[in-house]
Amino acid sequence: MEGVEVPSFFLCPISLQIMRDPVTLSTGITYDRHSIERWLFTDEHDTCPITQTTLTDRDLIVPNHTLRRLIQAWCVTNASERFPTPRPPVDRSHIANLLDQARSHPQSLLTSLRKLKSIVGESDRNRRCVLQSSGAVDFLASLIENSTAASNSSKEEEAAAVADEALNILHSLRVSEQGLLDLVERRGIDFVETLTTVLQQSSYQSRAYATMILKSLVPVLSPARIMGLREELFVEMVKVLKDRISYQATKAALHVLSVAGSWGRNKAKAVEAGAVRVLIELLLDETEKKGCEMMLVVLSRLSECAEGRAEIVGHAAGIAVVSKKLVRVSIVSTERAVRIVHSIAKLSPTSRVLKEMLEFGVVSKLCLLVQVDCGKKTKDRVQEILRLHSRAWRNSACISPQLHTSYPA
Repeated sequence: MEGVEVPSFFLCPISLQIMRDPVTLSTGITYDRHSIERWLFTDEHDTCPITQTTLTDRDLIVPNHTLRRLIQAWCVTNASERFPTPRPPVDRSHIANLLDQARSHPQSLLTSLRKLKSIVGESDRNRRCVLQSSGAVDFLASLIENSTAASNSSKEEEAAAVADEALNILHSLRVSEQGLLDLVERRGIDFVETLTTVLQQSSYQSRAYATMILKSLVPVLSPARIMGLREELFVEMVKVLKDRISYQATKAALHVLSVAGSWGRNKAKAVEAGAVRVLIELLLDETEKKGCEMMLVVLSRLSECAEGRAEIVGHAAGIAVVSKKLVRVSIVSTERAVRIVHSIAKLSPTSRVLKEMLEFGVVSKLCLLVQVDCGKKTKDRVQEILRLHSRAWRNSACISPQLHTSYPA
């Protein structure tokens, strides 16, 4: 449609694209169904985006058939593309029948799951309909559990296919925190163990889905359950990072390590699984700001334990990579890199480590941070590091006379 002016009332106020399935809210404003359902149900707003009027019934979304026909007619006249007539939203009875068929006819289980996946992916309304269907989430969880138990049987290939589909659907449903908490309460910590087994046995795709489900699941666990997480889970999270399965899976694995690493011996478990070594190697090549921030968040957590600090200073590139991220990445990266340096300088300050900090530019960057606005807590940590080791670094050319005066030997 290049060069053709599109009538303004054909455009969705949210996406600014031609509406494929225009729907009207109680406020009288029309939006594309996909955009407004994302606004209301995914982003959880309760207002009309244009009028900001509070909606008493978010489900009151009326199809605007007249406008849709006008848009289709205009598209036929002005372009080769004609938007297909949208299919009506699925109802709960259809979902219930599909789930019953999947439960009672094992021979058609895969077919039923693929139909369910297609329904979930079609619209946000369908996703919510499946999510609200009685027993849907538990049924998917049981399929995943059963498929891992059958992985060593003669039906291993079929079990793996069922697990792939069930994991895909469960991830796509985006179960709420309360829903996940209820799932854990009903099935116990065994479901976390099941996902760990999936990570050990399955394809890259299933491992990615399992990791993303764990990202949502781990934060809702009680502290006691988080502290009871097995070493195998940390090993598998590190493998996901090392294998770089996908960007989403990498972010999810970092989130799991960050949350779980806040409790008990989990920091040591992550270090023993090789997390520090893998994070340092990833940071050497990472240029994307968000990726650097997330990796440094986890690395700073691990530097809080002796095992983590020993791994950082023992790695040939450990001090160097932290120095590389101290400035010119982001405020968050600077704050986290300073935390790492602070932990090492305060609790593991061998002469070799202090020499490396000088050689790899850590000291010069700390001196720079003293003079710029980097946040009070970060600046306090920087000043404490320089004060603690001013004698070791006092002959360095990067430390100005003023700093010698501030941090006397």
